[in-house]
Amino acid sequence: MVAAASSREAQTAAAVLMVRPAHFGFNRETAPSNAFQEDPDRGPADAASADPAGATTAAGLARPAIAAELESLARAEFDAFAARLERAGVTVAVAADSDHPAKPDAIFPNNWVSFHADGTVVLYPLLAANRRAERREQLIEAAAAAGPFLIRRTVDLSAREREGKYLEGTGSLVLDRVHRLAYASLSPRTHLDALADFAHELDYELVTFESADRAGSPIYHTNVMLSIGRDFAIVCGASIGDARHREAVYGRLRATHHDIIEITFEQLHAFAGNALELTGRAGAVIALSSAAWRSLDAAQRRALERHGEPVLGEIPLIERHGGGSVRCMLAEIHLPRRLLR
Repeated sequence: MVAAASSREAQTAAAVLMVRPAHFGFNRETAPSNAFQEDPDRGPADAASADPAGATTAAGLARPAIAAELESLARAEFDAFAARLERAGVTVAVAADSDHPAKPDAIFPNNWVSFHADGTVVLYPLLAANRRAERREQLIEAAAAAGPFLIRRTVDLSAREREGKYLEGTGSLVLDRVHRLAYASLSPRTHLDALADFAHELDYELVTFESADRAGSPIYHTNVMLSIGRDFAIVCGASIGDARHREAVYGRLRATHHDIIEITFEQLHAFAGNALELTGRAGAVIALSSAAWRSLDAAQRRALERHGEPVLGEIPLIERHGGGSVRCMLAEIHLPRRLLR
């Protein structure tokens, strides 16, 4: 049975938080569970294997000469994409990453925070120790100031890190906010106990399953193989090996009247599943990367365009070395607006 529709929260947000990186780089602490990351020292193969002498710093970053170039190029990709969203009429709260400590994945804020229409902010437990410094109150304040928005409570799940139980925000969770359904592919970064905490605190029903990439490695984040908009869903069904789990996911998507756009493993690896519908000036926009868009065939593009205007991010370096794409860069802000007196 499908959870009753809620009027509390729209599926799409008109505002997002983005964090401009200070020290973007290849993060060796996340590489063992993220097959999408490519080591700039060696290329795509064996990115998580033994490190050559002197290749990285203690923070898990590539050696200084390579790191400096990556940082500059990543900021250029970030700035261009943020500007495209703003031109489409999305409110973009751009906050600067702090210089110390170095945080190679600060560009992906959706893994540590989510914002909800009842005024709730959720903080999440992260697997990589060098990512935990990304949770900063100043960034939450920047998101709130963009409305200005009202924060009524904070749900902090980060204590689960001490138990080795992780839940990496709307990377681990793909939310159907209207029907209060939280889809989650179990992985080293997505644990059942932390999922239960979220479901209890936010009144969501869980749809859990397991998925793997074409090499058989667990999908590290659900939002790589699944995206849910207001009336559509992008899904790589082939990644869900258990037929019963696959049918359960498809059954929920059909029952909630989503137009299902099926993608292949090849398109999954081009981040075609890592998309996010937002509300722009003229209506719905669908944010995804240029690589993801190029991977789609004509019929898939037409299907997506029926639901919104594509807004493309040209972010090849961020995708290749960060192992995440456009959706990972966006923490959508669903908070209620503060009434000004």
